Amino acid sequence: MHKFIWNFRQLLLIVLLYYNAITTVAQTNNKPNIVIILADDMGFDDVSFRGSNQFLTPNIDALAYSGVILKNLYTAPMCTPSRAALLTGKYPIHTGMQHYVIPNYEPWGLPLNETTMAQIFKQHGYYTSLIGKWHQGMSRMAYTPTKRGFDHHFGYLGAYVDYYDQTLDATPKNLSRGHDFRDNLVVSREHIGTYVTDLLTQATTQLIRELDVTKQPLFLLLSHMAPHAGNCDDPWQAPPEEIEKFAYIKDEKRRTYAAMVSKLDQSVAAVINALAQKGILNNTILLFLSDNGGPTLGLHSTRASNYPLRGQKDSPWEGAIRSSGAIWSPLLENLGTVWKQRLYIADLLPTLAAAADIPLDTEKLQLDGLNLWSALKYGYDSVEREIVHNIDEMENYVSYNKGKWKFLNGTTVNGTYDGWLGTRDNLNSTELDPRAKYYEELIANTTVWQHLAEVRAKNALAHEMNITKLREDAGITCLYANLSQGVPCDPLQSPCLFDIDVDPCEQNNLYPSMNGGKVVQELLERLEHFRETAHQPNNKPLDANSDPRLYKGEWTWWEDVRDGVDDDGSDAPSLRFSTAIWTCLILFQVFL
Repeated sequence: MHKFIWNFRQLLLIVLLYYNAITTVAQTNNKPNIVIILADDMGFDDVSFRGSNQFLTPNIDALAYSGVILKNLYTAPMCTPSRAALLTGKYPIHTGMQHYVIPNYEPWGLPLNETTMAQIFKQHGYYTSLIGKWHQGMSRMAYTPTKRGFDHHFGYLGAYVDYYDQTLDATPKNLSRGHDFRDNLVVSREHIGTYVTDLLTQATTQLIRELDVTKQPLFLLLSHMAPHAGNCDDPWQAPPEEIEKFAYIKDEKRRTYAAMVSKLDQSVAAVINALAQKGILNNTILLFLSDNGGPTLGLHSTRASNYPLRGQKDSPWEGAIRSSGAIWSPLLENLGTVWKQRLYIADLLPTLAAAADIPLDTEKLQLDGLNLWSALKYGYDSVEREIVHNIDEMENYVSYNKGKWKFLNGTTVNGTYDGWLGTRDNLNSTELDPRAKYYEELIANTTVWQHLAEVRAKNALAHEMNITKLREDAGITCLYANLSQGVPCDPLQSPCLFDIDVDPCEQNNLYPSMNGGKVVQELLERLEHFRETAHQPNNKPLDANSDPRLYKGEWTWWEDVRDGVDDDGSDAPSLRFSTAIWTCLILFQVFL
């Protein structure tokens, strides 16, 4: 008997040592920290590194000029599809996420058989954190972030919230207004009253300060609400003192929107300052982008501007699917440049995985995204990118790129968003940000510029960066100065074709002159292939059982509650396993 117990103790010790050994290997690697700052519904022209002087974003601009400006970064046209593409590396048509977004009251989410970016990075030793918006499903707990690969989530599960009281109002749907904010799976009401952009920023900087990255590298997705609109009864929200800074903007709504973007810009600075103070910028990849273009008109409009691009969020046009993005890392050898390579948001999963030396089972994952890390690292821009922006059989439109050619047929909202909706007020001196007079000095005096310059110098990457030239190169030049010039396109009447390389503003429709030719035929054949591979949309109708009044005023996983599912919400099986082993050993020591 004693021999059996002794052998069993030895076995437990061996298991424990093996477990700790593999954990240690995962935690002591030298993989880069990855920090993605994702804006929500930010207009393409609402960062000033594109050339607008109406209101400036000096910290975002400093990051862009110090790093690599992504001139041709494409996303899906709306929040849910875009985030699904980021997380899975797939086109939304291949995950059923292509049609519209997930309202809080609909019982569906990102399919549970899809592997997320967070799961992949977690499996390779990363501490994975989502701070802010999720919007990939909440009707069941299984859809929520800490069940989809994130070790940590602090934020809201649904589409948006009020910037101060963290509620989403569904009374127009005959449901109640409900609170939606959690710390992991636990309802968090103690921060009600704090401006949500500041709250998410504070949580991010605290995480950076407290996490021991010598044991685990960090994968962080800071998914801001800003500058998305709040509830329909009060969509434009910012602290009064921030709004006052933009008193020169006559349009009150645009003025408040400027303040919302300004708070986002300050958040970028705070995050980079925290990384610098932690001493880990030297081993970090920083990425800033928006999930889609901004809404100038219509539902949740914010007066965002995608100037000079055509269309806006929830449309097939460039104004919906072009994102103002930039990436920075000492690993990049072409800092201080504008990268013209066309890339898609789904490319970020394989590209960042390659940067972290994470092998991907491409056959199992069936990714649509491409690994562009080498091209990005060295500044090549010669990869011909095919992008299915959307095939929406419910809305009856397609939007598709193959190389320079963009084909679209059909549109959304009966063509309401088909024009050039954004404006730029640079010609009206009374509407200009007073800081624009000393723009370059403003950028150079930001802590972001100074921190990143210090890292460049330490890594012998320092070289003079011409901010004026970079700003010019980051801008968009339309084919015609007059936006109404060119062959018109009405996608409700017939298909349209554009050469996006020379006509980024989609002014000159080439379909009438090229219809029946080889280019159009090849595009139509590829579209038919993608139609055959498309997943049926996952969308489901409103479920009245979602009503927050049934759950103490909270938006929650109502399908689980209805089904009586008992889940303790624990997200640390490995910790429980380790604790169980230690408990067994202690008991053996006590009783022997």
